[in-house]
Formats: sequence, C-alpha cells, structure tokens
Amino acid sequence: MSEQQRQATPAAKGPKGRLYGVGLGPGDPSLMTVRAVEVIAGADVVAYHSARHGRSIARSIAERHLRPDHIEERLVYPVTTEGTDHPGGYRGAMEEFYTEAAARLAAHLDAGRTVAVLAEGDPLFYGSYMHMHKRLADRYDTEVIPGVTSVSAAAARLGAPLVEGEEVLTVLPGTLPEEELTARLATTDAAAVMKLGRTFPAVRRALERSGRLADARYVERATMSAERTGPLGEVDPSSVPYFSVAVLPSRVGTPAAPDAAASGRPGEVVVVGLGPAGPLWLTPEARGELAAAEDLVGYTTYLDRVPVRPGQRRHPSDNKVEAERAEFALDLARRGRRVAVVSSGDPGVFAMATAVLEAASEDPYRDVPVRVLPGMTAAHAAAARAGAPLGHDYAVVSLSDRLKPWEVIAGRLAAAAAADLVLALYNPGSRSRVWQVGKARELLLEHRAPDTPVVLGRDIGGPEESVRIIRLADLDPAEVDMRTIILVGSSQTRTARRGDGTEIVWTPRRYPEV
Repeated sequence: MSEQQRQATPAAKGPKGRLYGVGLGPGDPSLMTVRAVEVIAGADVVAYHSARHGRSIARSIAERHLRPDHIEERLVYPVTTEGTDHPGGYRGAMEEFYTEAAARLAAHLDAGRTVAVLAEGDPLFYGSYMHMHKRLADRYDTEVIPGVTSVSAAAARLGAPLVEGEEVLTVLPGTLPEEELTARLATTDAAAVMKLGRTFPAVRRALERSGRLADARYVERATMSAERTGPLGEVDPSSVPYFSVAVLPSRVGTPAAPDAAASGRPGEVVVVGLGPAGPLWLTPEARGELAAAEDLVGYTTYLDRVPVRPGQRRHPSDNKVEAERAEFALDLARRGRRVAVVSSGDPGVFAMATAVLEAASEDPYRDVPVRVLPGMTAAHAAAARAGAPLGHDYAVVSLSDRLKPWEVIAGRLAAAAAADLVLALYNPGSRSRVWQVGKARELLLEHRAPDTPVVLGRDIGGPEESVRIIRLADLDPAEVDMRTIILVGSSQTRTARRGDGTEIVWTPRRYPEV
C-alpha cells in the first residue's frame, strides 16, 4: 500500500494511537538510544520537521531505520529566518503552523496509528517536538524518548568537563538580548550558548564584555561529518551555522595565572560590593568578578560569604586594617594577579573603595588598574523591608567616631535634623561604643517630635533579620549594635497598618509649601 493510500484510509473505529517524541542525539546515528531505534521500528507514522528546502537533519539521522512502508509526515516550517507577510508576523505564522501540524498528527492518532516525531538532540531541550507535545500529550498516550543533547556532545568533542563539584551550568539561547547574555555569562561558572548562526556576533560581544571570551570554545555540528571545533574568538562570524554551540567549560583545574614578571600581563584590583547579606542581593557583575578573581581579599566575615572556588587564594584579615588590606591587594595586582577586594553593602559607602583608591593614588600603585563595582546598601535594604522611608531627601551619617571626632558627627546630625532630612545612621554602636545612640537621640529630639517614626533594621537579609518601627523617643541604645542600621523619619514621614496587620512606614514624595 502506498503512503498516499494509507493516509487516505478512513479512520478505524478502536483505540487511539500512541504518540512518541523520539530524541535522536546530536547527529551521529550511532548515538541514538536502543529505545529510540525500537520506537521508530514499531511506528506506523514517522514525522519530522524541515525547512522549505525539504531537507531534514532529523530524518537523515534516523534514515537507516526507516521502512518503505512507513508513513512519513514532513512538517515544513512556513518561515525560518526570513520575513513573513502573515498578519500575525513570525509568531502568528509559527502558531498557525504548529496548530495545523498537530492536527495532521492527531488524525493519525485517531485512526489508531502509532506516531513517532523525530527530534535532534533531546525532544524537550529546545526541540520542535515540544510544540506537538503541548498540543497532543493531554489527549493521547504519550512517551518521550530522551536523547543526547548537543551540549553534552559539544563537551565530549572538546574533551572538557562542563561542570564539577558545586559549579553551576547555565544554558542560554543566543537570541537573548546582548545585555542579558552579558549579565548571565558574567554570573555563571560554566555555560553553553545555543542557537548561534546570525546571533553569533552578539554572543561574541557578550562573552568579551563579560570577560569570558578567552575561555570560550566553539563547536559546530558536533559528532557529524562536518564537525568543527576551536577557540571561539578565532571563528569567522560569517561561517557560523545555526547548529553550533558556544561553550564555557568548567573553571575547576584551570591553571593559576603566573605573576606579571612571568606573564607580562597587568594585574587589576576590583572592589566588589556584596550587598548587605546573602546571594540574592549580589549583582550579576559582582558575582562574575568574584568568580574570575585569582585572589580574594577582605574582612574575614565578608569573605566567608563568598563561595570557595578551587584555585582561588583567599586572604582574610581583621575589620580594622583597611589601609593595610588595600595595600596588600594592590601589591598582588602589581605582580599580575586579578584581585577582588570584598566589601559589605556598597564598597563606596563607609567601606573599602575609599581605602583602596587612597592607596592607589600614591606611589608605587598609581599605575595599578582599579575598578569599583556597586552593591545594594544596608540603608536601601532596610528601607525596602519597612516600606519607603527614604522616599524623599535623606542624609547618610556614620555614628562611629573611630575616624572622625564626635563633634563633627554631632554637628552633621544637628544640621541634617534642622533641614528636616530623613537620616540613615550607620555604625550606631559596638562593644566599645555604647553611648553614641543615646546622644544622637537627644540631638534629634531637639528638632523632631517624639513620635517621629524610626526603623531599626538588624541583619537585613540574614538569618537573624528583624525590622521594627518605633518612636524616636523610644529609641533604646541597648537594642542597637553594629549589625543594626537606624532610619529616622522626617516631619513628613508616616506610618500605617495594612489589612494583614503589618506596619509600614513611608516618606511622601511631595513636601509642603514653605
């Protein structure tokens, strides 16, 4: 019976057919699974996608297992990379195509035929089969046969581990916006970027901007006869097909860079803001620099928040040696090391950026490159937890008199209070400083009403986080330590209790006319 005759046969009354999504692997027919071969052999209908030229990579992989009496359903894309005059544009054209293709397969399934939909790689990994699966699997008995992905094949052909230990692998479509690609590549340990072709120039720029281009590898048509591999930076963009992958392999075991005297390359210091606590408030840029650093320098408590990576050197120190820590980091960079100096919150707010830049402005460090990466501040984190107390003009003051006289602090508090600014008070107290909070409260009460809202944020983002909203008159120094930040409202700051019982505080954006 011919294919046309079988497709014209009226639907038989009886049980419905079974749907299979068959993963064929990356291209080499010998990498098909035994189960995939069994399913194709037992299928009545073999379906596969192709462009309008009619050639199908999926069919070519499975060709040796096709029988003359197989019904072949060629699902021809109406559009690939070219434009379309469909009223719904590209998405509309593809949606209509998938709906029509699913209807064609459903007709076979309703007739009791077994349908195998072929898919390169794995059917549910960026595969076209998934569009059939979403439209049919809820109506028909369905089985998905996994296949070797192109990512696994690319790593195998490179002979490079993808991820090891606690590393994170990120799989990205090259069609993402360049800025998004850059951020994600800077953040992750290892990566595979799919769907290259016309996206290759943007992917290459993203790798370069994220500092990962030197490590990036290129794999084209892995396991096929036309396979090509090599350093991605050396690939001609005009020669890149869609079926290629950019790979950032595991960083574990990467040889440590030699000192500048041996390598001839300059070192660098990057001052990184970790945010107030935890990885959720760490920027992608900061995460990427921490991963790329050869040396990590910082206060022990802050270094402990950075994941340990094989090959990195960690240099912890006490909290009161900022100047020495800065010079140590700059000395490492002079020897060609890539150094990250870690700082809690934002490094430019009462933190390490100033110490590093002060030292870097003097001999012998003037020529050492220094960059500062911002981080979320403790003030902003605490404000967000409480509502929006910093919604209008505000001032930031440190209550620590270790580096400036208390008289200066008192004068600034009085000036800010007289100007009716909201205040964010850092470093309010410690074991050796127990009186500053009480003195600050007295100064502020000379300009503020006793019921002025005050936010006490402690260990924001950490396991012992607490946020309390109190009256200025009730501010008790015994309830404040170095892990606490104090936000003092202005005359306009308001509080309210929400329907769920939570209390919020905010400062209106509009200020009364004088």
